[in-house]
Amino acid sequence: MWLSRLVRKHHEAVKFLVVGGICFLTTTVINYALKLTVLHEKPVTALAVATLVSTVLSYVLNREWSFRTRGGRERHHEAALFFSVSAVGIVLNSVPLAISRYMLHLQVPEVTRPVQEIADFVSGIILGTLLAMCFRLWAFKRFVFPQAEARPPRQTRRTGRGPRSAVVQHEPARDGVDEVL
Repeated sequence: MWLSRLVRKHHEAVKFLVVGGICFLTTTVINYALKLTVLHEKPVTALAVATLVSTVLSYVLNREWSFRTRGGRERHHEAALFFSVSAVGIVLNSVPLAISRYMLHLQVPEVTRPVQEIADFVSGIILGTLLAMCFRLWAFKRFVFPQAEARPPRQTRRTGRGPRSAVVQHEPARDGVDEVL
């Protein structure tokens, strides 16, 4: 099937998109929670705070799942690069909303409240996220997790007991000896 071949070929990008979906929902919920309560006068700040929280979640999920076998850097260097790239992503994520609000004046009283909220969602949540996501995918693979297969992948083997045999996972132990989990 062409779809399964495509997913296997671009498995990192697919995982990155899943993580992005989780972080998108997190960003949206936090953004509107802040925007409708304590930061109702500062929508760009609300979006930036929400994006920052999602960035931390993104680091953990991308490092441990999306780019699990990539690496090539010491963890503290990798984290510094990740958050530097993500800082650029936060700026890129906020730019369309800032343009919508402060250059195009798509805000109350110039427009109605529903128009303002739709413009905020489309510019900040949709366009900003797409812009930042494209940049992050490229930058993560290029700078943060540059070497494919730098860390050992999780290996699985079947026990061979019937058609639905159990899967046993092996992960390297800290002392270099494989353990069965």
